[in-house]
Amino acid sequence: MELTRRQFLQLGATSTGAVGLSPLGFDLVPARQVKQRLRVEGANVSHTVCPYCAVGCALVAYTRKAANGSVDLLQIEGDPDSPVNEGRLCPKGASALQLAVSRRRVPSPMYREPGATEWKQVSWDFALDRLARNIKASRDRTFVTTDAAGNVVNRCEGIAFAGGAAFSSEEGYLATKVMRGLGVVYLEQQARV
Repeated sequence: MELTRRQFLQLGATSTGAVGLSPLGFDLVPARQVKQRLRVEGANVSHTVCPYCAVGCALVAYTRKAANGSVDLLQIEGDPDSPVNEGRLCPKGASALQLAVSRRRVPSPMYREPGATEWKQVSWDFALDRLARNIKASRDRTFVTTDAAGNVVNRCEGIAFAGGAAFSSEEGYLATKVMRGLGVVYLEQQARV
């Protein structure tokens, strides 16, 4: 079937009229409508602060109590009433929900033995004990008490530490203090967006 110019103009005029009448109160949607609910409808609203940097952007968190008694985090967004961020968030703040709820998050420590090709799940006790032994062995092996000129330096040159972008200010401060206490001088904090 070919569409003539006259039919095209009639169809256009009819469509424009229908679109124009719908804001005037004429319901052009079929009688059977799908009622949609907001995902956060009826949820508890909590006001909090973004954990990533010292700016102090305000967040609004929506939670709901699950049938099993646990609390589900549904959504985190910027607080539009905050004078600091006025509801806007940086990329890290906008992804704050993934800090708590992520399908890609590994739930427990994984370990790959030397020479092995597969990772295996281990306990936290095993992982922390192994980490502590490796840090102590590396520190004992590479600790420098004096430099070439005989000056006391007391530093560990065999360990480097890079803080992650998901660190809060407090975590970054604590990690820096612990590493300085071990004598580590190669420190970097990747807290930039």
